[in-house]
Amino acid sequence: MRIVWALIGAMGILSMQADAADAGQIEEGKQVYQYWCWNCHGEGVGKPGTQALAAKYKGAKPAILDQRTDLTPALTKFFVRKGVSIMPPFRKTEITDAQLDSLAAYLSRNASKLNGQ
Repeated sequence: MRIVWALIGAMGILSMQADAADAGQIEEGKQVYQYWCWNCHGEGVGKPGTQALAAKYKGAKPAILDQRTDLTPALTKFFVRKGVSIMPPFRKTEITDAQLDSLAAYLSRNASKLNGQ
């Protein structure tokens, strides 16, 4: 029985460490977003990405990317690497794979909250 309780305790510690890593990754993703994405996808006047998404979704979804609840990591990674419309693709020399993972975690954090994760 002691082994079972030890395993349960270890799982709890690992879960807390994963949450801390996730929080760190999300914070790094926020920094990547502010550096690379905010100028086009942030709040305010003169943000072409936000204006394009506002026209496309007509209020059905938030036009500001970091307010969205439907972005998945795979979708974020696809658009960052391939580009879309007037958005250019970003090379690995601009946004590394690790930074892209963090950005994808940041932009999908609201979807995780909706799903109870």
